[in-house]
Amino acid sequence: MVEATNFIEQIINEELESGKVTSIQTRFPPEPNGYLHIGHAKSLCLNFGVKEKYNGKCNLFLDDTNPSKEKEEFEEAIKKDIEWLGFEYDKITHASDYYEDIYNFAVKEIEMGNAYVCDMTPEEISANRGTLTEPGKESPYRNRSVQENLALFADMRAGKFKDGEKCLRAKIDMASPNINMRDPVIYRILRETHYRTGDKWCIYPMYDFAHPICDYMQGVTHSLCTLEFEDHRPLYDWVGITLGFKNKPRQIEFARLNVTNLVMSKRYLKKLVEDGSVEGWDDPRMPTLTGLRNRGIPAEALKDFCARIGISKANSEVQISYLEACIREYLNIHAERAMAVLTPLKVTITNYPDGKTENAEFEINPNEEVKRNRNIEFSKHIYIDADDFSLNPPPKYFRLKPDGYVRLKGAYIIKCDQVVLGDDGQVKELLCSFVENSKSGNDISGVKCKGVIQWVNADTAVDVEIRKYGHLLNDEEYPGQDFSERMNKESVKIFNGKVEPYIFENDENASYQFIRTGYFKRLKVKDKEILSEIVSLKDNFNVKK
Repeated sequence: MVEATNFIEQIINEELESGKVTSIQTRFPPEPNGYLHIGHAKSLCLNFGVKEKYNGKCNLFLDDTNPSKEKEEFEEAIKKDIEWLGFEYDKITHASDYYEDIYNFAVKEIEMGNAYVCDMTPEEISANRGTLTEPGKESPYRNRSVQENLALFADMRAGKFKDGEKCLRAKIDMASPNINMRDPVIYRILRETHYRTGDKWCIYPMYDFAHPICDYMQGVTHSLCTLEFEDHRPLYDWVGITLGFKNKPRQIEFARLNVTNLVMSKRYLKKLVEDGSVEGWDDPRMPTLTGLRNRGIPAEALKDFCARIGISKANSEVQISYLEACIREYLNIHAERAMAVLTPLKVTITNYPDGKTENAEFEINPNEEVKRNRNIEFSKHIYIDADDFSLNPPPKYFRLKPDGYVRLKGAYIIKCDQVVLGDDGQVKELLCSFVENSKSGNDISGVKCKGVIQWVNADTAVDVEIRKYGHLLNDEEYPGQDFSERMNKESVKIFNGKVEPYIFENDENASYQFIRTGYFKRLKVKDKEILSEIVSLKDNFNVKK
């Protein structure tokens, strides 16, 4: 018996041990009405993780029962996201694959007296549903004969009624304490062209009716859903019981993933795209899987994050800093080191010979088991980051300052001899001198300095737009308020930086740790190549008390 790591696996183990089930099959059931976001990653890891752990099966099941919102574009994006995460589904199925079966099962419910055609409008049905303390009112059409219901349902399919003019409702209990069981609608009339079936159908099953049927038709043993479906489970079971399903699938609910500072709503993510707040579904600030992939977040780090937060029945909120810590931990081990300056400040090393160049040795990644170095060209003219110089430094300032010393990473110690100011009074250039015999790895100068800064060769550096990101939402300042009130208006900062040419000569998909800055990757935005921040260098993760 496999060791269980969460309550779902405990249930599966008990059912396998008792012989209730002999094999395990799950499914990942997104609706193709938008792009998957980080919340779906938890469900993906759970469903495919169960498959792998129990040597079972897992289908990609597309719940395409609402043609007004669904597109092939979204289905293709879902497939690409699953491939990126490294999961393999046994087959792709759609609710639309089973439309004829679902229709026939609805006919069977009518024949058994378990469903009826209702002429009430959606507004009337809602008004007569009742409340948590008061029962609902029965529809005046509830006691139509089986023959009349069969004829009307056939006419619904034949397109003889207008949208919303009639619907098919399950006949259950209008006094049930669970409002979902008060004669729910299981079919509605909807004239929308379906992206797979075209205009073949003008009636579509509701999710709560199609879901258990499609699970049964696929051979699903365990239907793993988030907690919002817990109140729908009695209806899920009712469908299977009334239709006489053998080996009826079991629905089990778990807590969905909520992460601070992220928009976790498809509807609002769509709004951000449509109103131009972001540059598309794949904007690096978006919590969509395509956005995370575009940003350069490793799939392995995301799966590690999902594994660490675990599976539970209690809703909770995870700090985004926890996710960032997982990403940073992975990249720290796997990303190459490189040098870049976000706000370039020119430095001329006055005592270095004109035209001379030499190699400065640079360690590719200090965490690699087998150490590797590469060479960076050093010359008389370099750029440092403007933030690494101060005209009026505070106490214990170890970066460059007038008459101060600092070490250039992998190269020499330099001293700031003169500051050149522009007409606007801002620092324009630094005139420095290098300390003889102070080269890294062979320093016999005797000069001591605590500061080490990054730099790039002015003669070979590449001009590039560099983007750093903040969170989309200001959760701490606006707890519990609507997304529109919590939007971070400064979620992207753009720098006209300079980087060593190695970054553009190397693998375009590589990730880099820019020394003392953060983790970055190359990215194309509107046909322009930029350097996009993956995650900051500083680890500010704190466990939420």
